[in-house]
Amino acid sequence: MRILHTMLRVGNLERSINFYSQVLGMMVLRREDYPDGKFTLAFVGYGKESETAVLELTHNWDTSSYDLGKGFGHVAIEVDDAYQACAAVKNAGGKVVREAGPMMHGSTVIAFIEDPDGYKIEFIQKGTSGAA
Repeated sequence: MRILHTMLRVGNLERSINFYSQVLGMMVLRREDYPDGKFTLAFVGYGKESETAVLELTHNWDTSSYDLGKGFGHVAIEVDDAYQACAAVKNAGGKVVREAGPMMHGSTVIAFIEDPDGYKIEFIQKGTSGAA
C-alpha cells in the first residue's frame, strides 16, 4: 500500500494551479473536466503519480471558497533550504505565515506558507529532522 494523493477543494482552479506550479514548482500531471458533475480535477506534484504522492485539486464550479474547518492540518514538502524557499515564495507573491527556523522543542528547521485558499504548507529543511 502507498498514499496516492491528498485532495484539496479549491475556489479558483487557475489561481491554485498557478500557485502550485509557479510558486512551488510542481507539474500539472493531468486535468479533467466533469461537466455532468460540474467539477474539474487537476493533479499536481513533483513526479509521476505512479511513483510519488501528489495533490488533487478539486474545483466545484459553483463554489468559490470553503470553510477549511479545524480537522485538516497541512501538507509537508521537503526543501533543501527553508529560508531560501520562504524568500522564493515571497518573491513570487506568496504568503509566509511562519518564517523558517527551528521548531519549538526541537531542531528541525521548518516554515509555513499558505496557498490561495488558505491551506497550510509546511517546508521541512532536508537533513534537519529525524525522518528518513
